[in-house]
Formats: sequence, C-alpha cells, structure tokens
Amino acid sequence: MSKYIRINPADNVAVALAPLNAGTKIDLLGGIVLKDDIPAGHKFALSPITKGGNVIKYGFPIGHLIDNVEPGAHIDHNTLKTNLEGISDYTYTPKLTDIAPAAMQRTFKGFRRADGSVGVRNQMWIIPTVGCVNGIAQKIADRFRVEIAGREGCVDAIVSFPHNYGCSQLGCDHENTRKILRNMVRHPNAGGVLLVGLGCENNQLSALRQLIVPVDDSRIKMFEAQKTDGDEVEYGLRLLREIFAVCSQDVREEVPVSELRVGLKCGGSDGLSGITANPLLGVFSDWIVSQGGTTVLTEVPEMFGAETILMNRCESKEIFQKTVALINDFKQYFISNNQPVYENPSPGNKAGGISTLEEKSLGCTQKCGKSTVRDVLRYGETVKTHGLNLLSAPGNDLVASTALAASGCQMVLFTTGRGTPFGTMVPTMKISTNTPLHTAKPNWIDFNAGVIAEGEPMETVAARFIDFVIEKASGSPVNNERNGYREIAIFKTGVTL
Repeated sequence: MSKYIRINPADNVAVALAPLNAGTKIDLLGGIVLKDDIPAGHKFALSPITKGGNVIKYGFPIGHLIDNVEPGAHIDHNTLKTNLEGISDYTYTPKLTDIAPAAMQRTFKGFRRADGSVGVRNQMWIIPTVGCVNGIAQKIADRFRVEIAGREGCVDAIVSFPHNYGCSQLGCDHENTRKILRNMVRHPNAGGVLLVGLGCENNQLSALRQLIVPVDDSRIKMFEAQKTDGDEVEYGLRLLREIFAVCSQDVREEVPVSELRVGLKCGGSDGLSGITANPLLGVFSDWIVSQGGTTVLTEVPEMFGAETILMNRCESKEIFQKTVALINDFKQYFISNNQPVYENPSPGNKAGGISTLEEKSLGCTQKCGKSTVRDVLRYGETVKTHGLNLLSAPGNDLVASTALAASGCQMVLFTTGRGTPFGTMVPTMKISTNTPLHTAKPNWIDFNAGVIAEGEPMETVAARFIDFVIEKASGSPVNNERNGYREIAIFKTGVTL
C-alpha cells in the first residue's frame, strides 16, 4: 500500500496518507527524497516551486508560495497563502454529467405521512417559540419520557429543542427564526409536535400557526404559558398524551430511496477529507440521484475557490445565476460586517494539513459527486426539486446542519477528520476520514472511510456505505442519537433589541 498520493496528474504536490519521515524516497516524477517529516494529510512538493508560484492540488491552484521550495519539502499554512479576493464576475460554461437512472431501485423502511412525505424517524418534538420557555419545554419532555417508559410503541424519541431566539429580533433574523421553526413543525421525522409559547414574544404563536397551515390538530398542538391556568408543565403533558395516542400507532413501510433527502456536511476536516470521506459522499450522492432521490450541499463559505466547478454544473442559466447570487451574497455578508472573506481554514483544519480556503473548498465540494445542480435554496427554504441542490448557510457545523434538516433532509451525512460528537434534529451520521479517529472515538464515529487511504477500493467501501445508510434510514440509530445529542442553531445576522 502506498503511503502517499498524487491526486491529479497536474498536481505539483502529493499528500501523505500516513506519517512520512525525512529521507523517505518517493517514487514519483523520477523519484525524490523528502526534506522534512510529513504528517498524515499534509502536502509535500514534487518539483521546485518558486516564490509566488501556484501550488496545484486536485488539478487546481490552491494558493501561492511566499518562499521558494524544493522537491520533498513540506508545504503548509506557513508557506502557502490564498489567491482569493472579493466579489467576482462569473461566466456560465456548462460542463454537465448525466447520472443514468439506476437499474435496480432500492427501498428503505420509513414513515409515510399524510402529506405524502416520508420520515426516517417517528419522534415527538417539543419546540419553544421563544427562548424564555426553554426550561418549560425541557421539563415537559423529561417528565413525559419517564411517564411513557416501556410503552413507547413506534415513537423513537421525545426531544425538546431549546434556542435563544423568537423575541428581540428584527427583519431577516425574525423571519429566519420563524422559517426554521415552521419547517421543523412540518418535518416528516416528527410524528407529532408540541409548540410552547410564552405569550408576549415577537414570534407570536397565532402568526406562526398561519405559516404552518394546514395544521393537523391531532399531531400538532400548541399553547402559551402566560394564558394557562395553573401548572403549564401539566398542561403541556396533557397535550403530549393526546399526540402520543396518535403517533405511537404509526408503522414503518417499504418506500423507494427516491423519497430520501440527504444533507451533505463536513467539519473538522483534514488533509484526507478530500481523498477519502468526501469523495465517498460524492459517490453516494450520485447514487442517490440515480435512484431519483435528493442531496443538499451547503457551507457556502467553503465553496469559495471551488464555486466555478459548481456553477458550470448548473442545469440552466437560471440556476447558474442563482448560484452566482448564492456565492456573492455570502461574500457581501462578510464585507458588510468588515470581516475578511477568506478567514479560513480553522486551526484544526491547518493541523490536519489544509492550508488555504481553496484547498478546503476543493475537498469540501467533492461531497456532491458529479451530478448536475438542479436548484439553489435560500436559507429557510425547503427542497422542491429532486437531485442535487445547493443551500445558503454558513460553514458553522450546527447552524449548517440545522439548515439542512430544516430544508427537509431526513438525515445529515457529516464527514470529519478531527471528530465531533454533536447532532442536530435529524440523524447526523459521522464518517471519519482516517482510521485512527474511528479507533479513538467509536462513540462518535459511525462509519470509517479511512480504509480508502489504506487500500480498500472506493467501489467496495461505497457499496458497504450505501447499505449502511439504508439501514440507518430504516430505523437503526446513529451515535448522536444513542448519546442523546440533539440540538438546533438558527442563523443570526443582525440587531438584537
């Protein structure tokens, strides 16, 4: 097994798949000898590169050097700087790949809802309209879990989702909160929902109800704590019992994979992310599309530097223009707040071998495979079009994962090289880029893509991964669910009163 890889024939660097010592001979381009120790995931030069010269990885420039380097030298964030700058003009040059329909249509076991949508879980959610009632919502959930212990039926979990918002917000922030909460109430993974309001907040329950219409009053119930006589927790418990009587009778049935909507996310990336786990998700994304299903890619700031690849995969000029707006609007968000557009990657990314935003983005966007981009969603919008979608949201793990779930994704596939335990309101499956992480954190990591770097063929790993995702979609819990780690975070951009 090789301990290094040259990803693209045009590259003037290679990546260590395992730690390499100075003096190691590398059998590339006639043979070179390493000048430095190279940690796993890090880059080394394959040829002389002069100061100001571009480093090429994935077949694209990932930045320029601030000093000369010799073959075999270590290249990291100390010597490599971004080429990126402000808002850009773009030209549509379509390069579309047709993903043929699959010969064999797969199924999974899901919950068919009255509106035709399908959930991969049947949970009861308690959702506060405002942060002031987070404690009430949590107490209702805690007490109800104890009350029904041993007779849950087909209810997978009782979950409260505290958040800080719903009042003292203006403009887009107020609307973002309303949209995310509305989409949660409508989400097919929720067999029943209890909305808990206070009564005096900006996010009035009566107005939120109008966003949810039509309301199934047997599964969606709501109350305002200020307007209940006596103990508001007991009042909420009475409503939950009524919801439970309905959704505990729900049963799974065979449904086609075309009903799956899967979010694609990465966090704590390393130099192997673009070699193992992200390309694995790319193969999976193309497979889902071939089944007639849907994948959603977000983290707009981590598209910077690879955005033209996505733009040229847009199915039409209209979708191209929406993608241009997606990118430039997010750049303007940084500029309007007097922040550098390209203040990325993170310290953990750099330690893992990622030196510039271009490098991070070129690895990140591999999660969406080769499929044509069918639609672009604004923050808070829900999926309307089958196939690959792009979604406006930041790179922050919990904010972006919440946005993916709120767009209608029933699960999120999350690749990581550094590791993270969190989960959002839908199953949040962790895929490790390297085997040591999987070995160290089996309580976090659900699937190990690190075996790809160790020589297992991508096709073999992808076949196992497809079966694994279908198993999880059919009800088997992922680690964040086993650990009880479920949270939401809503994107905030403006003034707090």
